[in-house]
Amino acid sequence: MTLNEIIDANKDNIVQTLREVIRIPSVQGTPEEGAPYGKEVRNALDYMLDKANELGLHTVNFDGQVGYAEYGKGELVAVVAHLDVVPAGDGWIHDPFGGELEENVVFGRGAVDDKGPAVASLYALHAVKKSGLKINRRIRVMFGTNEETGSGDMEYFFGHGGEQPVMGFTPDGSYPLIYGEKGIVIEELKKSYTQDGAQARLLEIKGGTAHNVVPSKAHAIIECTEELAKELEKCGGEGVSITRTENGVRIDAEGVSAHGSTPEKGVNAIGRLINALKDIPFAKELAEGIRFINDKIGMQTNGENLGINLKDNISGELVLNLGTIEGDENEFAFGVNYRYPVTCRIEECAPLFNDAFSNAGFSVISQIHEPALYVDPSSKLVSTLMDVYKEQTGLDGEPFCIGGGTYAKSVNNIVAFGPVFPGDPDREHKAEECIEVDNLMANARVYANAMYALAK
Repeated sequence: MTLNEIIDANKDNIVQTLREVIRIPSVQGTPEEGAPYGKEVRNALDYMLDKANELGLHTVNFDGQVGYAEYGKGELVAVVAHLDVVPAGDGWIHDPFGGELEENVVFGRGAVDDKGPAVASLYALHAVKKSGLKINRRIRVMFGTNEETGSGDMEYFFGHGGEQPVMGFTPDGSYPLIYGEKGIVIEELKKSYTQDGAQARLLEIKGGTAHNVVPSKAHAIIECTEELAKELEKCGGEGVSITRTENGVRIDAEGVSAHGSTPEKGVNAIGRLINALKDIPFAKELAEGIRFINDKIGMQTNGENLGINLKDNISGELVLNLGTIEGDENEFAFGVNYRYPVTCRIEECAPLFNDAFSNAGFSVISQIHEPALYVDPSSKLVSTLMDVYKEQTGLDGEPFCIGGGTYAKSVNNIVAFGPVFPGDPDREHKAEECIEVDNLMANARVYANAMYALAK
């Protein structure tokens, strides 16, 4: 049987495996022994390794950080997928962790990012093994557990002796192929304040689910006089509703979710909320902090008002997402994710960003940096994968750069390759994430042939 025939013969198993792993809500949780990113993430890892064992593949669990299935001997070719997912968020019709199959479509968080591709890669490796085709390299499908929140899994793995591949890919992007990825900076900042004597008191503010998701909902609860509450009731704007409470008002903002790498495709609910709060007579420190965020970020997605609107001809402009906010009567913290062009450096944006907020009385709680990635588009790796893509799909196209970040930044000598085909809608990190069974199978065929092409 050919690789594609083996894949097609396993269609029911591939679909069922994806449905079952989606049912494991592998959002980062509280660390436990053997489960550094939470019990459910570890459960997803165990499930996939058990499935790999059933398929006759050699497996390794590396301290609950990374697992892998392997076949062959020689130099290492790696396919690096991840099993952790972002929180479900709002707006779902289907159960986000139900793995529902409806009209040849599998619904659920991770269907595209990245459980579907992980399952496709596992069965692709099984197909290479079952085919009996001669290969001269080892093929390893790696299952990561922390891609969505910092890639600490890969840092741990390679920091503790894990083997780097000579080449490979991560099935966590778009076709035809991604050869450049913007640098990513993730920052959490906070503002402390007192509210003595203020006309309005902020009791609670909350919005967003993750730094790399454009928030679709945000709210604030405010204590104030009845007279002020009556005035505030009249101040709602687009996507903002204000309701009376026993002691003041609640302000709710709605937006449109999108991936943090393309914030311009969404509508930021936190930005809308901050704009609604900017003229409320809070205590001086709080009021100044809110106005500063509104003035410097607001609904803007390119960092222009902060002076960090970098741009190049390869990957476009810097993008910025105000992803989370949470606070109470004493302080609030917010998370920002910004991504700079592949030919630029962090020194051109981070100092300006940090100085602006430090001078405005904010404290930086944490900063994570993933440097930009650039792989020569004429390299053997890129040309081989592009040949496979064109042969298997009958489609043409050129490799490109993205604002998203993948494991290609954490693992040597790999690029992002699929699973999203040209023309497919953006579904990652959104409500009603799903994958068509036909696309799932097409990915498995592409990946099986790509593994063979890199390993033969």
